[in-house]
Amino acid sequence: MPREVDWIRLAPWLATIGLFLFWEIACWLFAVPWYILPAPSRIAYAMWEFGPALWSNSLQTLWTTLAGFLMAIVFGLGLGLFIGWDRRIYAALYPLMIGFNSIPKVAVVPILVLWFGVGATPAILTAFLISFFPIVVNVATGLATIEPEMEDVLRALGAKKLDIMTKVGIPRSMPYFFGSLKVASTLAFVGSVLSETIAANKGVGHMMLTAQANFEVPLVFACLIALAVEGIGMYAIMSWIEQRTTGWAHRSGFNR
Repeated sequence: MPREVDWIRLAPWLATIGLFLFWEIACWLFAVPWYILPAPSRIAYAMWEFGPALWSNSLQTLWTTLAGFLMAIVFGLGLGLFIGWDRRIYAALYPLMIGFNSIPKVAVVPILVLWFGVGATPAILTAFLISFFPIVVNVATGLATIEPEMEDVLRALGAKKLDIMTKVGIPRSMPYFFGSLKVASTLAFVGSVLSETIAANKGVGHMMLTAQANFEVPLVFACLIALAVEGIGMYAIMSWIEQRTTGWAHRSGFNR
């Protein structure tokens, strides 16, 4: 069993190293031009060459993403509880949420720029808008899918609506909630970078746009890797919190 656990912990690192080795060898064997697909070694050099700029822009993107993500958690959890509290509210508001999520967020960014100007605010709000929906839907679904038989039994025992929700509904929706956080944490980066590529003077998205204009293809890939590292870090934190709070929901031990 300990060997199996060690292998599971090493597997992501081995897979990542293997991917980059395959990438490096393929670029060398097929003589792929660096301006089409740079090798990992060239990308690593770009990360070292533009290290200070990449670091500061990555921190900017991380800050805007975290701000938008925290807003999405607060408002998403509150609205999800409200929508899932009653099936009539769920039926009335769920179609509106679907319609809201169907609007491409890239079409919303110019409106946010008109309202708030160029800077961090549109990036924060875009991260909020794009990560808001999964949290609302999962929390509302967790509450709205309580078995009617269970509600009938609890009411027969004298439980009120508030008791049913606090003792059964909310604990039941927690696995849904933390599952949505893992999805929303990565989507928040999409929103931030999307806004930064359209209207920003700092951030990884703005840096990628500048590198593309200067034909610095290795730097573009270096920005992508920086975003991937930040996204994996956010996902790992959400997974750790999920295991500490809702470990009882994972009976198979798959997430151990």
